Amino acid sequence: MTRRPVDAPTPVAAARLALKPSAPGGRAASAVAFAGLGVGLLLAAPPALAQAGTVYRCPGPPVLYTDQLTAQEAKDKGCRTIEGAPITIVQGVRPRPVAASAPASGAAGARPGEGRIDPAEQRARDSDARRILTDELRREEARLAEMMREFNNGEPERLGDERNYARYQARVAEMRAAIQRKEADLAAIRRELAKLPTP
Repeated sequence: MTRRPVDAPTPVAAARLALKPSAPGGRAASAVAFAGLGVGLLLAAPPALAQAGTVYRCPGPPVLYTDQLTAQEAKDKGCRTIEGAPITIVQGVRPRPVAASAPASGAAGARPGEGRIDPAEQRARDSDARRILTDELRREEARLAEMMREFNNGEPERLGDERNYARYQARVAEMRAAIQRKEADLAAIRRELAKLPTP
């Protein structure tokens, strides 16, 4: 912020003095004073701009904090000034760095204090998982066989509401996509079964 000498008039006072008809020196002095006023206003502009940066809080569903509005715009929108109020910036939580010297042995998500799982318990868990996946594989294979039978090699029987050939083609395309999804599901189940240890 620039400071002016204590005895120097403010830019507004200098303008008033320059425009007075009784100013000493007549019109020439007024013109010089007026030119000086322009320079004074330019020098005084940065502090004035700094003061003009009033922050407004505008209501609405998102509440808006801005310094880009004029006083009239802020009044029209029902905004309040928060000139002297402190502005708080909330920072997000930073993730903790992962320790590079973590022991590689044990399970990846094991908590300290937990021991290893008993081998007999792990075998029981694996056999339960294998049984569940095998049952699911059988159900999905049976559903795929039924879908293939309905699909009839791309020529399923027309339904009563499918007099329009485009509707029939749309249903055939849906059936083809459903069969492809079912085959992908079966492949995923088989991959999961392959990951389990053999009994």
